[in-house]
Amino acid sequence: MEASFSSERRLLTAANYSQVFDNSCCKAGDDSFLLLARLNNLNHARLGLVIAKKKLKLAVDRNRVKRISRESFRTLQCELSGIDVIVLCRSGVVRLDKKEIRRRLDLLFDKINRSKKQIQAVSE
Repeated sequence: MEASFSSERRLLTAANYSQVFDNSCCKAGDDSFLLLARLNNLNHARLGLVIAKKKLKLAVDRNRVKRISRESFRTLQCELSGIDVIVLCRSGVVRLDKKEIRRRLDLLFDKINRSKKQIQAVSE
């Protein structure tokens, strides 16, 4: 599977975001990020980003977090197939450097993936 990040890999509408917020089955978080996920009926994963100006004042910081989040998702999307994930930013992210942001996101995506596998095993 290719590791691109095309528009079909993104949550694009408010309805898509609402479905994840209202029906999230998996959550993973720390002091910097919260990831919410729900199973979708697709054969690929989709990503949504909620990087609030209230948490990261500077546009350069918000863009950096979004870029790193997309890159982390892009490299792990094969393992995450079949879910919609939203990345929410918390205020603890301000003090993190690029490597630490990536490390934390990779760990949280892995937690989401393990939770997804447990839910799929129970529902089968």
